[in-house]
Amino acid sequence: MDEANRADPPNWIQQHAVYQDLMHLDVGDSAQVYAAFLVYMELTEVRKWKEVVGVSWPELQAVLLEGREKEGEAVQMIYPLPSHRSIKHRELRTILDRGVPMLLCAVASDSSLVYQRLCDGLLTPDPPVEIQDQGRRQHRKRRLQT
Repeated sequence: MDEANRADPPNWIQQHAVYQDLMHLDVGDSAQVYAAFLVYMELTEVRKWKEVVGVSWPELQAVLLEGREKEGEAVQMIYPLPSHRSIKHRELRTILDRGVPMLLCAVASDSSLVYQRLCDGLLTPDPPVEIQDQGRRQHRKRRLQT
């Protein structure tokens, strides 16, 4: 076998146009750029988000993503964060102060992604769908126990 056939196949991620664009944003943290690329691929290929682009964020030395969940909806900011990297409240404030809805996306070493919606202030969570049904079940349990 000649040397050309023995060479490892090229890394498709490094050759991907979007990955190269993210690298050209020159943030200096290749792990964070890789995380941003994984989130980009998941948003565009799996979740079918629209107009997703990488944005350099010099204050954080990071690549953030901007995109729309659906056509015509508001732009959201996504912060891809490798799971080994920590973040400070002050750093999140620099993004939230823009007034744009934000998702923090933790990227694990196995490429699994966990999204957390962040906002400026407190949000009241939606009640569980079957909260009334749950109360009836508890009442039935008590009645059966007596």
